[in-house]
Amino acid sequence: MNANVAKANVTSLQRHPNEVDRRRIERALESRKRYRYVTPEVQPDVNGYLIQSSCCSRNVDPDGGVIDIARIEYRAERGCWWLYHKDHQIDHWIMHGEYATLPQVIELLNQDPNRRFWQ
Repeated sequence: MNANVAKANVTSLQRHPNEVDRRRIERALESRKRYRYVTPEVQPDVNGYLIQSSCCSRNVDPDGGVIDIARIEYRAERGCWWLYHKDHQIDHWIMHGEYATLPQVIELLNQDPNRRFWQ
Protein backbone atom coordinates (compact mmCIF):
# COMPACT_ATOMS: atom_id res chain seq x y z
CA MET A 1 0.00 0.00 0.00
CA ASN A 2 1.20 3.47 -0.85
CA ALA A 3 2.42 5.40 2.22
CA ASN A 4 0.35 8.46 1.27
CA VAL A 5 -2.82 6.36 1.04
CA ALA A 6 -2.10 4.76 4.43
CA LYS A 7 -1.54 8.18 6.00
CA ALA A 8 -4.78 9.51 4.50
CA ASN A 9 -6.72 6.53 5.92
CA VAL A 10 -5.31 7.07 9.42
CA THR A 11 -6.06 10.80 9.27
CA SER A 12 -9.64 10.22 8.17
CA LEU A 13 -10.29 8.00 11.23
CA GLN A 14 -9.24 10.72 13.65
CA ARG A 15 -12.28 12.81 14.65
CA HIS A 16 -10.49 15.46 16.69
CA PRO A 17 -8.91 17.86 16.28
CA ASN A 18 -10.63 19.19 13.18
CA GLU A 19 -10.93 22.67 11.72
CA VAL A 20 -14.73 22.88 11.96
CA ASP A 21 -14.84 22.29 15.72
CA ARG A 22 -11.73 24.41 16.31
CA ARG A 23 -13.44 27.40 14.68
CA ARG A 24 -16.71 26.60 16.47
CA ILE A 25 -14.91 26.76 19.83
CA GLU A 26 -13.23 30.05 18.89
CA ARG A 27 -16.55 31.63 17.93
CA ALA A 28 -18.31 30.34 21.04
CA LEU A 29 -15.62 31.75 23.34
CA GLU A 30 -16.56 35.24 22.15
CA SER A 31 -19.56 35.06 24.50
CA ARG A 32 -17.59 34.19 27.64
CA LYS A 33 -18.15 36.12 30.88
CA ARG A 34 -14.51 36.72 31.87
CA TYR A 35 -11.65 38.58 30.16
CA ARG A 36 -13.67 39.63 27.16
CA TYR A 37 -10.98 42.12 26.12
CA VAL A 38 -8.46 39.43 25.10
CA THR A 39 -8.64 37.17 22.07
CA PRO A 40 -8.04 33.52 22.96
CA GLU A 41 -6.47 31.16 20.46
CA VAL A 42 -7.68 27.61 19.93
CA GLN A 43 -4.95 25.31 18.68
CA PRO A 44 -5.15 21.65 17.62
CA ASP A 45 -3.87 19.34 20.34
CA VAL A 46 -3.69 15.56 20.82
CA ASN A 47 -7.29 14.31 20.35
CA GLY A 48 -8.64 17.80 20.94
CA TYR A 49 -7.87 21.45 21.43
CA LEU A 50 -5.65 23.75 23.48
CA ILE A 51 -6.96 27.18 24.45
CA GLN A 52 -4.44 29.92 25.19
CA SER A 53 -4.77 33.63 25.80
CA SER A 54 -2.88 36.70 26.93
CA CYS A 55 -2.77 36.97 30.72
CA CYS A 56 -4.39 40.35 31.13
CA SER A 57 -5.05 40.00 34.88
CA ARG A 58 -1.32 39.41 35.46
CA ASN A 59 -2.25 36.89 38.17
CA VAL A 60 -0.43 34.08 36.37
CA ASP A 61 2.12 35.97 34.27
CA PRO A 62 3.14 39.40 35.59
CA ASP A 63 4.41 40.31 32.12
CA GLY A 64 1.04 39.58 30.49
CA GLY A 65 2.34 36.80 28.26
CA VAL A 66 0.32 34.03 26.63
CA ILE A 67 -0.87 31.39 29.11
CA ASP A 68 -2.73 28.09 28.90
CA ILE A 69 -6.45 28.39 29.65
CA ALA A 70 -7.88 24.91 28.99
CA ARG A 71 -7.38 21.60 27.23
CA ILE A 72 -10.32 19.83 25.64
CA GLU A 73 -9.79 16.18 24.74
CA TYR A 74 -12.20 13.89 22.92
CA ARG A 75 -12.16 10.37 24.36
CA ALA A 76 -13.39 8.21 21.50
CA GLU A 77 -13.37 5.00 23.55
CA ARG A 78 -15.81 6.60 26.03
CA GLY A 79 -17.65 8.84 23.56
CA CYS A 80 -17.16 11.91 25.73
CA TRP A 81 -15.06 15.04 26.27
CA TRP A 82 -12.52 15.58 29.03
CA LEU A 83 -11.88 19.14 30.13
CA TYR A 84 -8.68 20.19 31.90
CA HIS A 85 -7.66 23.40 33.63
CA LYS A 86 -4.06 24.42 34.20
CA ASP A 87 -2.52 24.63 37.66
CA HIS A 88 0.03 27.28 36.80
CA GLN A 89 1.87 26.98 40.12
CA ILE A 90 2.95 23.42 39.35
CA ASP A 91 2.67 23.74 35.54
CA HIS A 92 0.35 20.73 35.30
CA TRP A 93 -3.01 20.01 33.67
CA ILE A 94 -5.77 18.99 36.11
CA MET A 95 -8.84 17.11 34.88
CA HIS A 96 -11.88 19.28 35.54
CA GLY A 97 -14.52 16.80 34.39
CA GLU A 98 -16.05 14.53 31.79
CA TYR A 99 -18.84 15.85 29.56
CA ALA A 100 -21.16 14.23 27.04
CA THR A 101 -21.03 17.02 24.45
CA LEU A 102 -18.71 19.74 23.23
CA PRO A 103 -21.40 22.43 23.78
CA GLN A 104 -21.46 21.48 27.49
CA VAL A 105 -17.70 22.04 27.69
CA ILE A 106 -17.94 25.37 25.89
CA GLU A 107 -20.77 26.54 28.17
CA LEU A 108 -18.68 25.78 31.25
CA LEU A 109 -15.68 27.60 29.78
CA ASN A 110 -17.84 30.62 28.99
CA GLN A 111 -19.41 30.78 32.47
CA ASP A 112 -16.39 29.69 34.55
CA PRO A 113 -18.09 30.41 37.90
CA ASN A 114 -15.09 29.31 39.99
CA ARG A 115 -12.43 31.02 37.84
CA ARG A 116 -10.63 27.77 37.13
CA PHE A 117 -9.90 28.66 33.52
CA TRP A 118 -9.97 32.45 33.08
CA GLN A 119 -7.62 33.44 35.90
